[in-house]
Amino acid sequence: MEFRKLAEAFEHLEGTSSRLQMTDMLAELFKDARPDEADRIAYLLQGMVAPPFAGIEIGIGEKFVEQAVALATGYPVREVEKLYRDLGDLGSVAERLIEKKKQASLVKKTLSITDVFNSFRKIALAGGAGSQNIKIRTLAELLNNSSPLEARYFCRIPLGRLRLGVGDPTVLDALSVMKKGDKTLRPELERAYNLCSDLGLVARTFMEKGEKGLEKFELVPGNPVRPALAERLSSAREIIDKIGKCAVESKYDGFRLGIHKWDGKIRLFSRRLEDMTSMFPDIVDAVKALKAKEIIFEGEALAFNETTGEYRPFQETIQRKRKHGIAEKVVEFPLHVFAFDVLYLNGRDLTGKPYEERREMLEKLFSGAGVITPSEMQVISRPEKLEAFFDDAVSRGLEGVIAKDLRAPYVAGARKFAWIKLKRSYRGELADTIDVVVVGYYKGRGSRAQFGFGGLLTCVYDGETDEFKTIARIGSGFSEQQMGEFRKTLDAIKVPRRPARVDSLYEPDYWVEPKYVVTVKADEITKSPLHTCGRDAEGIGYALRFPRLISDLGRDKKPEDATTVAEIREMYNMQKRISASEGEA
Repeated sequence: MEFRKLAEAFEHLEGTSSRLQMTDMLAELFKDARPDEADRIAYLLQGMVAPPFAGIEIGIGEKFVEQAVALATGYPVREVEKLYRDLGDLGSVAERLIEKKKQASLVKKTLSITDVFNSFRKIALAGGAGSQNIKIRTLAELLNNSSPLEARYFCRIPLGRLRLGVGDPTVLDALSVMKKGDKTLRPELERAYNLCSDLGLVARTFMEKGEKGLEKFELVPGNPVRPALAERLSSAREIIDKIGKCAVESKYDGFRLGIHKWDGKIRLFSRRLEDMTSMFPDIVDAVKALKAKEIIFEGEALAFNETTGEYRPFQETIQRKRKHGIAEKVVEFPLHVFAFDVLYLNGRDLTGKPYEERREMLEKLFSGAGVITPSEMQVISRPEKLEAFFDDAVSRGLEGVIAKDLRAPYVAGARKFAWIKLKRSYRGELADTIDVVVVGYYKGRGSRAQFGFGGLLTCVYDGETDEFKTIARIGSGFSEQQMGEFRKTLDAIKVPRRPARVDSLYEPDYWVEPKYVVTVKADEITKSPLHTCGRDAEGIGYALRFPRLISDLGRDKKPEDATTVAEIREMYNMQKRISASEGEA
């Protein structure tokens, strides 16, 4: 397939905010592609040349892109810079200058998707002496052979600024529509994606082998598994009523890690599927010592004082997440991993086994003392026993507990009542902390004018529509330092209009790409006609009352990992149940 066709699809996607139209456009695109092009299309739609966990980024700086545009068009760099200041988008700059470029190419090659993909991969992998020149010349060569429209995306892709508004669920829907004409295959596609976290691999396997290829998808060590998620309930009795006799584990406030060992290799992945291996050499050493030759397991890593038995606060644990000064922090804040699930062992995918069997294997694997031990767990069938376990966990500084259905398989990437969390924040407060996606910000006024920042417009994620729905405008909880940092960080991802995946009745001073997740607290969740989260037929949605910021930008979550509309609806109902029980008391 010629890249021209993909560029035209990008342009159409950019011009629509309808998810149905996006899905149909992508379905047609995949239908016209060869199976060996499907993975390349999926990656390029994400602005990548490999799955995110591979750590292979195209990214080159704006100055390199400006030099490549100048080299390809014959215009001086200063003119490219001036036009960029006027247009605010290097893709548009390249499009305009290619259209009227001063020097015509003697031979112009028609570029295929594979040609373009390989060129961007060459840019991504270039390193060492002379790599800057390789990156600039490779991009310039693409531009030399491009149409104006292709040039727009040749510059946006390496800068990570495609902004098509296409989420992974939309791509999965499109693959189903391509094959079946509807979305009935979405669950099978999603299952495969949750097990491998590689959209390109799923697309190619599906186009090469169809539904049978999806059925055979299993865990592969080295490919991170999208983590299983827990539902919420507000009391021990509700949990026992829901799942009966269950395993109850302590809930730790640390780093959730997916830990892989195979062929002498070890990888540690965050809940956001980022490779954290180099940051935690003490955990790597402990995994090396495991008898298992191949294993994938999950655990929570936190700074833990073995002598006193005290768990250090998350503010201390977070200091271990760094790229420099690692050796010093290993000594200052040694980590302990509380393993809570095993998913793969010596060639066997265990995700289909019931939790009870997986836990038995886990305890045999990590029976001794050391850096890695099993999480605290009791099998409980009575609410009062669960309540006592919860109270003890909270008294020792833990977040709460997780109750797990003894019969349930491990469901990657899904939020099911197989796991139910009960946290201390459910007691005495009507709402848990909430993770929201930043989609816009407001100018500073009054005392905040000097910072150019006055607050955030935020959303939660709607998994059914693959959109972000507004839930709060946040103006409280910022320090002066944070206001300056937020302004600088968000300026880098400003967009000229509302992003396609954002559903909002509000118009902030500046829209930004949905990229960063922050954590907030609020007094309660209320009904509101002004926000789109959970909006019903009468136009009434949910909002946060008195929201205040309690984290910096860029927590360890993707936008799609933020609190969901379904969770907000459950939390609202939970509030009503708590209020009713307090009224009866």
